[in-house]
Amino acid sequence: MILTVGISPCLDVTVEVDALNVGKTNVVKRKAVSLGGKALNVAIGVKRLGGDVYTTGLMYDENGFMFENALKKEGIPFTFVWNQGRVRENYKFIDRRSMLTEVNDVGEEISEEKQRDILDMVRMLSAHSDVTVLSGGLPRGIAPAYYADLVKSVHANTLKIVDASGQRMFSAVGEGVDLVKPNMEELEDAIGRNIASKEDMLAGCYELLDRGAKRVLLSLGKQGAVITDGTHNYHCKSINVAVNSTVGAGDGMVAAAAIQLEQNASLKEILRAGVAAGTATVMTVGQTSFEREKYDEVYSTLHVTEI
Repeated sequence: MILTVGISPCLDVTVEVDALNVGKTNVVKRKAVSLGGKALNVAIGVKRLGGDVYTTGLMYDENGFMFENALKKEGIPFTFVWNQGRVRENYKFIDRRSMLTEVNDVGEEISEEKQRDILDMVRMLSAHSDVTVLSGGLPRGIAPAYYADLVKSVHANTLKIVDASGQRMFSAVGEGVDLVKPNMEELEDAIGRNIASKEDMLAGCYELLDRGAKRVLLSLGKQGAVITDGTHNYHCKSINVAVNSTVGAGDGMVAAAAIQLEQNASLKEILRAGVAAGTATVMTVGQTSFEREKYDEVYSTLHVTEI
């Protein structure tokens, strides 16, 4: 079983207006609400690939039912630690000039008791999982070092995947993880320098290996991804596709990688499956995950080369 853990769910509300007039009444032309949260997306991706998955983390009393309904629709079992208040809502206002204005919610404070409850939940559920995925941000008031606590709470016999950025990623890999998945921007932010060459890229990945990661799966966007364990380095280029949305592409990559890791697959297969799922996600309209048929189609076209 693959367990996904996320403690920073959100609702993305996209609002289209003719013009956004500050201080005046604005009339909505179209409105779309989508559920956000990396752990949710990873769980859906695993399920659509035929994997056995369970999800947990933090949820909120007032509107958390929307996430429950989405998980039930996908047939994904879940257990949450419930907190007072609402899932944070991020608003994206788009006017007729395609000008985007974003207003992001800060979310609710999380007590130390709730933080301990989450760790206890991870400790209990990961004892029955083969792979545990820790992904996403942290609620307001929780320090990046909490990611280290999450990793330490995962059962010793469970493989660990982390998809987080900045100090959260460093805190996690310092406790030893089996795979970490940054994108290029996150890697540059983490190591504190720009990456201008293949040598720079591999050197940055090696820094994460030196800090405690066993494998680094580096997303390169349209260029596919690279995977390394410090001994072997591989690249898989994506195919040229129409990009409908990049939302959830990294989560699709993590979902496929988790299944391959659970099956003790080679670096090449982890990479190929991850790129296939990420590519299939950006081709999908109106969803933050992919369809299995699209994944299979892309997977059959991909090739992995050693670098």
